[in-house]
Formats: sequence, structure tokens, C-alpha cells
Amino acid sequence: MLSNWNIWPFEYNYLHPEWFLLLLLMPLIAFFLFKKENTLNFSASITQDPNAKKNALNWVGTFRKGIIYLKLLIFTLLVFALAGPFSWRNEEGKQEDYKKGIDMVLAIDVSLSMYSRDFLPSRLDAAKRVAMEFVQGRKGDRIGLVVYAGEAYTSCPPTLDYKILIEQISKVSGEYIEGGTAIGVGLGTAVSRLRDDAKSSKAIILITDGTNNAGDITPERAAELAKALNIRVYTIGVGTNGEALSPVITPFGVRFEMQPVEIDEKTLIQIADKTGGQYFRAVDEEALYSIYEKIEKLEKSKFLNQVYQNEPPADPSPFLLWALLLILFVSIYPLILFKHAA
Repeated sequence: MLSNWNIWPFEYNYLHPEWFLLLLLMPLIAFFLFKKENTLNFSASITQDPNAKKNALNWVGTFRKGIIYLKLLIFTLLVFALAGPFSWRNEEGKQEDYKKGIDMVLAIDVSLSMYSRDFLPSRLDAAKRVAMEFVQGRKGDRIGLVVYAGEAYTSCPPTLDYKILIEQISKVSGEYIEGGTAIGVGLGTAVSRLRDDAKSSKAIILITDGTNNAGDITPERAAELAKALNIRVYTIGVGTNGEALSPVITPFGVRFEMQPVEIDEKTLIQIADKTGGQYFRAVDEEALYSIYEKIEKLEKSKFLNQVYQNEPPADPSPFLLWALLLILFVSIYPLILFKHAA
């Protein structure tokens, strides 16, 4: 809430601007107030000097007309208060609301191809570094971690304990998980972590470098589940264009050979579009950092729009405070300064 005395009208937005129609009554109100003033008689027992008395009466008349303008100002202030003023510059209030609402899950592909060396030292290591930096930059969001390859598991449920989350991200590996790339299963597992969350803003960041070739749930079906639960999915395809030095399983173990980079961008775009998210392509680590920054801005903007659409931070108190002070002054000054005569 705005805890100041600022009533400069152009620094506010208004929830109920229809109340400003009352200002059309201002000329009529002013007419009756001035007409009433002209019918009143008043005297000033200041001095017996006729000239001094005349000057005093002129001053009093001017002062009383000024009081009329103050009454019109009070009316205006009350109208502005009724219009529900709020400020988009209230960063503290934004931050509080922002902290209340975003739950997010990172779904990271750890299949064999994520060890390709077009990112240094590998795609997976780069994805982990960027994810950890992203988590460190958050302020109050609950974030979880899902790891998937041919199957998926929850490495860390959504939490505010970023130290534990970052530790889990650092340990991410495809060493003890079934091979393959089950994008649908990875996304479905991430959705399940947010299923019972009642918060209004929920998002998943899904990272992969391949195509769906495993699992018993399709990416399309997982996207439908996310959409039904109002979960936005941001998909990131990781890998350079063309070929990359990639691990290949041979009878003699794992060897690195130049292999074509195959990312099912069509499916990733469909997932993002269906859930209200967005698809990004990261061809290097710098692009991956940039993508996370874009997602942060997009998600924050979407959530703040929800907050202000549903629970705008209206604060008429500056207008009401000034109106109250002026009402007190207008009410008290006759008792102190003037003596009315009918």
C-alpha cells in the first residue's frame, strides 16, 4: 500500500474510473455554494476605523470564497478516492505478491545425448550451470526438479530451500536411469508435482535435446494435463545446428562421434503453444542464459498481470487523508476566526 501523501493524479491508475463522472457536477455545486455565500451576512469586530474595517471585511470575503474552493477540492479528492487509485510503481507490493504465487518445476533431460560436447564440457553440464544460476536469482518462488531420460523421477519437490535444490541440480546425472528420451513422461511427472498446488501461477521449464522415443505417455497427452491444470510450459531445445560431437554406444563402450542434432521442435512448440508458454532454441550456453532471463520476465509479467487483475493494490488513503484534513479545517475555522450573523 502507498504510505505517502502524494495525490498527483497522473501517477495513479484507477480501478473504477466511472466515478469520475461525478466531477461533471462540479459547476452545479460551485454555483450553489457561491449563491449561498452571497446571501450570507458577516461582520468583523476588529476596529472602529471604517477603512480598516472595510479592508478586513474584504479580506474575510476573499477568505470565505477560498473556503468554497477548498470544499470543491474536498469533493474532488473524495471522487478520486472512490475511483480506486493504485500505483504500478509500488515495487514493494509487487514483490510481496510475486513471492506469494509462483511455483515452478525444472524438468531436465539426462539422456545419453545430453552428454554431447557442442556445449562445454557437455550439454548437461551447461544446463545444470544455468539452472543453478537461475535458481539463485529467484526471490521467494517454490522450485522443484524432475530428471528424466527413458523414465522420470522427482529429484526435489517444489521448495523454498534453494540450497538443497541447487545441491540436487549439481548431482543430476543420467548414470542410474533407464536410457531413452521420454519427454511425455518427464513432462507428466513435472505436472504431477504441481497438480495439488492451489496457487494461481504455475510453470514448468522443460529442457531436452532430442525426440520422444520412450515412455507410456505422449508429450501431447502430458501437455493436455498441464493445460487442464493451468500450468504454463516453457520448452527449450538444446543443441547446435547441424552436427555435434555426441556419445555413441558401441561394443567397445561409449565413443564420441559427430552425429546430427535432432530436436523435435514441432512437438516442443506444440507443447508450449497449448499451455500458454513459449518454445526456445539454445544453440550455445550464452543463448541458454538469455532464454532463462526471457522466461523469468515472461513469467513475472504474466503473474503480476494476474495479481493486478484479480487483487489490484488499490490505495485511496492519500486522497482520504488530505480530504479529512481539509474537512477539519473547514469545520473548525469559523469557530476560531469568525462570528456569523444572520
